[in-house]
Amino acid sequence: MRRLGALLLAIPAPSAFAQQPSTPVAAVPAGLQMRIDALPAMVNRAGDFEDYFAPAFKAQVPKAQFDQIGAQLKARFGVAVKVEKVTVTSPHAATVELGFERGVGTVQIVVDPAAPHRVTGLLLSRIEPREDSIAKIEAEIRALPGTTAIGVYALGDGVTPVTELAGSQSMPIGSAFKLWILAEAARQVNAGTRKWSDVVPLGARSLPSGISQRWPDGVPVTLHTLATLMISISDNTATDTLLNALGRERVDAMVAQTGVADAAATLPLLTTMEAFQLKSPGNADLAAQWKPAGADGRRKLLAANRARLAATKIDPAMFADKPMAPDVEWFASPRDEASLLDWLRVNGGAQALAILAVNPGAPTATLFDYTGFKGGSEPGVIYMNWLVKTKKGNWHAVTGGWTRKDSAVDERGFAMLMGRLLTQVATR
Repeated sequence: MRRLGALLLAIPAPSAFAQQPSTPVAAVPAGLQMRIDALPAMVNRAGDFEDYFAPAFKAQVPKAQFDQIGAQLKARFGVAVKVEKVTVTSPHAATVELGFERGVGTVQIVVDPAAPHRVTGLLLSRIEPREDSIAKIEAEIRALPGTTAIGVYALGDGVTPVTELAGSQSMPIGSAFKLWILAEAARQVNAGTRKWSDVVPLGARSLPSGISQRWPDGVPVTLHTLATLMISISDNTATDTLLNALGRERVDAMVAQTGVADAAATLPLLTTMEAFQLKSPGNADLAAQWKPAGADGRRKLLAANRARLAATKIDPAMFADKPMAPDVEWFASPRDEASLLDWLRVNGGAQALAILAVNPGAPTATLFDYTGFKGGSEPGVIYMNWLVKTKKGNWHAVTGGWTRKDSAVDERGFAMLMGRLLTQVATR
């Protein structure tokens, strides 16, 4: 139910990357070169953190957090060895290829124009192991604790597996369930019963992620706006509003229509607020009944406890660092998600595909002619879906997740693995 966007390994200071020109600059200015030269030492936690970074950066990324990132990179890719390539994009910014013992990272760096030219922004947008392969990536995913499942599928005349790891494994998908809502919205628009420009009042507030929970009560919004917020920033209030506007029974029907093998396992589709309410400790008895009740029993449980759920006081902090009621979820397998992505490709229409592409979800999006993304994450759950069209004109679904019932998962690490998988698909 939280947003998972592009992988940020070091957070930039405000607007650090907002207005950098794309035209390369021939020479590397001395102040920028000085900071680039020191980059390997900084990543290896051997540099002067206080002198290297500007105060605004340090306010967002304390030394302990930066050192933790450096330790994770060293464990996975070895020490940073040298700067292999520099492309200067302005007098105060560059894209750097940073060589590690076992990989090459792409780093954007921005320095203060004023001396001593401290670093105001640093973004490691991707890192690729040397001599990588799908087999290596699968082996690393297989070794993760808990439950993992991934799949790469060629889309054309059907959905054809290119590679799978537990492709039929049903698992929690978090906010990726919002793809079913997008599919039903597209179906209704294409059938002529709705228009993307239809206006509805914003519904009851959910918890973040999102922004619309801060908007005025009942503000008029179009279906297109709701869908775009739902997919691009995983806006929960927009999601619940759109789900109810389309009709819950119709959205439930879309689950089976898009090819989910065991639709009953995830029905009825909960609103995000209902999920928060059921996961709250005060409703632990209802959460325990949820999975064994079956689809019809769950609908009755919701109806019978409507007032109790509405009165539930939700503490957002309860979702901070540990899984909560992991059986109260939305479920699908990689094969299910690939079928859903293919349904959107074939039947969704231009607007649905454009909405899906607003947030491409990975810096590797530039390797493709089209990248659509929707993922989901919460403590103990991460799931990621991409619909991509390669430069050769071939469509693929890249989908997978990782879940643990006993602890949180390393979302950043899993996103890196999936980004590597995308890179492998890009050449197909």
